[in-house]
Amino acid sequence: MVDEQIIPSGIKDPIVLAAMRRVPRHKFVPSRYSAFAYHDGPLPIGYGQTISQPSLVALMTETLALQGAKKVLEVGTGSGYQAAVLAEIVPDVFTIEIVEPLAIETTRTLAELGYRNVHTRIGNGYRGWPEEAPFDAIIVTAAPDHVPQPLLDQLAVGGRLILPVGRHYQTLELHRRTAEGYERKVITFVRFVPLIREGQQE
Repeated sequence: MVDEQIIPSGIKDPIVLAAMRRVPRHKFVPSRYSAFAYHDGPLPIGYGQTISQPSLVALMTETLALQGAKKVLEVGTGSGYQAAVLAEIVPDVFTIEIVEPLAIETTRTLAELGYRNVHTRIGNGYRGWPEEAPFDAIIVTAAPDHVPQPLLDQLAVGGRLILPVGRHYQTLELHRRTAEGYERKVITFVRFVPLIREGQQE
């Protein structure tokens, strides 16, 4: 997967490539899709959610520039695959999932695979995890229609937030906190499931 899909997609960071090699992606997809686990495409994981394609996971991880980062927040745990990739790189990953049965399954999978540095929570990721802030990086794996201010507020100075933004047309955006404010950069066009907030139907 790494040699035939990730590297040809343009990913160069050796830390990210090593993490992608170590995480067993087939453990994070339903068994009926295990034959497709290492194809470069998204797969359904139940509850209206998907696991992102590996090349996109690698792109988002590389864009965060995680060398030296200590704490990362993930909004939208989903299958747990992105959290596992992050956990191979940084000491502590905090991840939030609003779909309770999915969060329970994912927490079990991560524990069985030995990821003791992933801290999970069931709840509304739009609000982030303020008591653990600030974060060196934040990654959002579902699309809100705007950039959540609570997530920007929970970035450390120099920290980076990457997320898809939009409803019908989505862009992958990188926001970096500076001493003066925030810098924004559009990375590419993407398609993610919507970010579910409390009170919304799945």
